[in-house]
Amino acid sequence: MLLLALDTATPAVTVALHDGDDVIASSSQVDARRHGELLLPAIDRVLSEAGRGLDAVTGIVVGIGPGPYTGLRVGLMTADTFGLALGVPVHGVCTLDGLAHAAAVDGPFVVATDARRKEVYWARYADPRTRVTDPAVDRPADIAEQVRGLPAVGAGALLYPETFPRAHEPEHVSAAALARLAAERLAAGAELPAPRPLYLRRPDAQVPKNYKVVTPK
Repeated sequence: MLLLALDTATPAVTVALHDGDDVIASSSQVDARRHGELLLPAIDRVLSEAGRGLDAVTGIVVGIGPGPYTGLRVGLMTADTFGLALGVPVHGVCTLDGLAHAAAVDGPFVVATDARRKEVYWARYADPRTRVTDPAVDRPADIAEQVRGLPAVGAGALLYPETFPRAHEPEHVSAAALARLAAERLAAGAELPAPRPLYLRRPDAQVPKNYKVVTPK
């Protein structure tokens, strides 16, 4: 097994290789505006560090969000393209699950990432491997009662300490955690989600209403 894992659902552009036993190379850079520019060089760097060629990859793991439209589609399109070119399966993993898997928290907790517009993408977990609610997007104040008293991880938790006073690292997801979680689930015979985006809301860019259609005379 050689899994190439990547995620662009948060400001982190993160890539890792997992050989079935553990992560053998990884790279993470935080830059919310350069996902498309940074992702392919990061993949090349990780492969070079591991001394493996792209043709050795047996599966792709990609974070499916939730996340902003522009960043999220970079990782998903790249994963789909590599999967088609290499003839290997592409497995989706919820980005929040990847963050949870890396959390050093005992007992129930919350994962919250920055959804912009003064909102967070979030879900509750019983432990680092068990999500107990579907991913959602809400204003922090609107979910304060639901998360009261629970530790929280992720950039969203760090941004809104009034709702998440017990915020912890990690701030962003790592492909290393995503790869470990995917490898663990695949080894157990679990079926991973399809590589389809969890947007949870419409993109920021919208077609203007009542625009005039210009046609030639």
